[in-house]
Amino acid sequence: MNPQQIVTDARTKLTQAVGRFGDALKSLRTGRASASMLNGVTVEVYGTQMPLNQASTIAAPEAQLLQITPFDPNNLAAIADAIRNNQALGLNPSDDGRVVRVPIPSLNEERRRELAKQVGQKQEDAMIALRSIRHDALGIINEAKKDKDIGEDGAKRLTTQVEEAMNKAKSDIELMAKSKEQEILTV
Repeated sequence: MNPQQIVTDARTKLTQAVGRFGDALKSLRTGRASASMLNGVTVEVYGTQMPLNQASTIAAPEAQLLQITPFDPNNLAAIADAIRNNQALGLNPSDDGRVVRVPIPSLNEERRRELAKQVGQKQEDAMIALRSIRHDALGIINEAKKDKDIGEDGAKRLTTQVEEAMNKAKSDIELMAKSKEQEILTV
């Protein structure tokens, strides 16, 4: 393997991990309606579990309301039940026979603190993923050095490049987490 390819692969994986962290943060509730809040919800339609966004369209017509329009009106009750039964969301949908409306209640102080803790947990999971990527890249560099594919100076240079990419990804994640936490705690 080309030594520079090791660094490129590590950078790509680190960028992807930061992206996954950003997506995970989008699913956290902030008091404003967002279609991405329902990303983790699966609904049983036609005898199989399916992501909600594949069984319906999700829109946020108001700041405190989500509107879900199923592709098949027969799935209306299943969609409402799937949202109601998802304890992590804590939402209570209602349907009028054509669409499901989900009012988004404003967050109380206790729920805000809970969500802030979830941001911290997701941040720690992302940091674990980053460290794992760095560990793998450094392992490949050390293996190449041991096999004499690259010299001592080359290994140090590559290690420095991997560490720089790691530090950038780490600062991106910390910045995103701090911003999301502030957004959650703002009344």
